[in-house]
Amino acid sequence: MSKSLPKRSEDYSLWYNELVKRAGLAENSSVRGCMVIKPYGYAIWEKMQRTLDDMFKRTGHQNAYFPLFVPKSLFEAEEKNAEGFAKECAVVTHYRLQNDPEKPGKLRVDPNAKLEEELIVRPTSEAIIWSTYKNWIQSYRDLPLLINQWANVVRWEMRTRLFLRTAEFLWQEGHTAHATAEEALAETRQMLEVYAQFAEEWLALPVVKGVKTENERFAGAIETYCIEGLMQDGKALQAGTSHFLGQNFAKAFDVQFANKAGSLEYVWGTSWGVSTRLMGALVMAHSDDEGLVLPPKLAPIQVVIVPIYKTGQLEELMERIRPMQMGLIERGISVKVDDRDTERPGFKFAEWELKGVPVRIAVGMRDLDAGTLEVARRDTKEKLTLPLADIVNSVDQLLQDIQQNIYRRALNFREEHTTRVESYEEFKQVLDGKGGFVVAHYDGTSETEERIKEETKATIRCLALAEPEEEGICIVTGKPSTRRAHFARAY
Repeated sequence: MSKSLPKRSEDYSLWYNELVKRAGLAENSSVRGCMVIKPYGYAIWEKMQRTLDDMFKRTGHQNAYFPLFVPKSLFEAEEKNAEGFAKECAVVTHYRLQNDPEKPGKLRVDPNAKLEEELIVRPTSEAIIWSTYKNWIQSYRDLPLLINQWANVVRWEMRTRLFLRTAEFLWQEGHTAHATAEEALAETRQMLEVYAQFAEEWLALPVVKGVKTENERFAGAIETYCIEGLMQDGKALQAGTSHFLGQNFAKAFDVQFANKAGSLEYVWGTSWGVSTRLMGALVMAHSDDEGLVLPPKLAPIQVVIVPIYKTGQLEELMERIRPMQMGLIERGISVKVDDRDTERPGFKFAEWELKGVPVRIAVGMRDLDAGTLEVARRDTKEKLTLPLADIVNSVDQLLQDIQQNIYRRALNFREEHTTRVESYEEFKQVLDGKGGFVVAHYDGTSETEERIKEETKATIRCLALAEPEEEGICIVTGKPSTRRAHFARAY
């Protein structure tokens, strides 16, 4: 099963695609560029969704839902946003089909059913949401307005890859309105911290928090904050963004409020989101040539118990396993007992290894009689002999250790693949060699940024918040520079 997976070192892209399919996360659909998320993959997304939703609600946000379709006139109201997404938009022009008189049994678009105004299938929801906020906000008493929606969006990608870039994907998008710029900026930064905490504590993915350059900024935003993770092939992945919109959308949709003095002001806005792209990050940051390696906090099955039995023993063995199973469940640990009689234990071990289950327990009559169990951890493949009497506490602690170890391993990888350089030649050598983040001075101009991208395919992932201001010389132009940027080739 897993032995036939391509090697990461030989073809990372093929390894990723095959693993996503064989582990039962997702597959390509009959709709070009769209994917089917399978139950095992969707179970992971549900855990992500549930955790993030709780975090959003603890910060005062409420969920709502807005239409999938955006009238073209609304979409183009904020010009920069419309221009930024124009090439990716799917457009609805007609509202009815009819039988094709020239091809019996076939359908065609009814030429008389053309919409008076085209509808854009949302690539993002700022336009439809801010046109709604105009009706919801009249006074300072209506602020702040803190709304999130869980939804799907469509961005017409020509080159797609499961989870990382598909024509349709699932995400959440927060959209908030505030009385002052300071409040909106505080919200933008707060949500960046929420995303970073989720990435590091649940996804076990260390991230660099930073600000995008003007070239990489969200269309229609004043500032875009982001978290950037590093994958095992040395490429960066943008894992979440939080945008300070200023008053751009408020002015485009005339969203004003009466302040305490009775004067009208435009509100200040934010938007922020993460998507099923996080599923791709989960796979690429941690998994190996045998299959998935899942952080326990996001694993649909945290422990799999495989009974080892002879003919006629299964019923008795299951009775003796049940107290251990229930003890783990009562501790809040998700458990699967693989009692299939159609597969041998070796096949089961390989299957659950492929699916990334953090802990595997093999249980036979002799083990139970001896009072010890063989426990295998997925992250290190180490096998432990643990006492049956304390198995619930031991497994609970083991899951915590695995979560921490997966994060620590990813952090060590990022640190080993973050290189500070002083010259353009060294910059190129690192990119072509070990890859990862290259931290370098640049002169702050869009022209230099574009030149580097064109010549090396590396982009500025962010201006890291933790990176201090530092006088230096641009590696390309030799002009003065006030800080370093994090560059990388990216997904």
